[in-house]
Amino acid sequence: MNTTAVTPRFVLWQEVLFAYLAPALCAGAGGLATGRMDLLRAAVTSIAGTSALVALLLGMWLRYSGFRRPRWLRAASVAAATFGFGAAAFAALTAQVLTTTTSFPDRIRIDFPIAAALAATIITWRWCTVQRKADT
Repeated sequence: MNTTAVTPRFVLWQEVLFAYLAPALCAGAGGLATGRMDLLRAAVTSIAGTSALVALLLGMWLRYSGFRRPRWLRAASVAAATFGFGAAAFAALTAQVLTTTTSFPDRIRIDFPIAAALAATIITWRWCTVQRKADT
């Protein structure tokens, strides 16, 4: 048995890859099961794309900014919820602007905030977990 302690790492490209693949596969499976081609199309574009973009931007910021959790963000759940709600609000505003000024489909008003909230929450949770394990 190897007793060497391995420090966990936050590998950004892996996080972004899974942030794309997980919603694409889940929503795609739902689109296939229900026969809804619009959901199948949205699974690999607006849902998974938004998730990957949020994971990339937030992951880069968390990893490379030297961000240290303030005292009130000590719990991973508080940090994840904070970033999740913030990402959802920004994505909802972005979707509202895009649907009123361009010809984007109305479904992005639902796709963007949900995908952004889930991606931000999961990325923040993972980052906090790695930080906590690295501190011990």
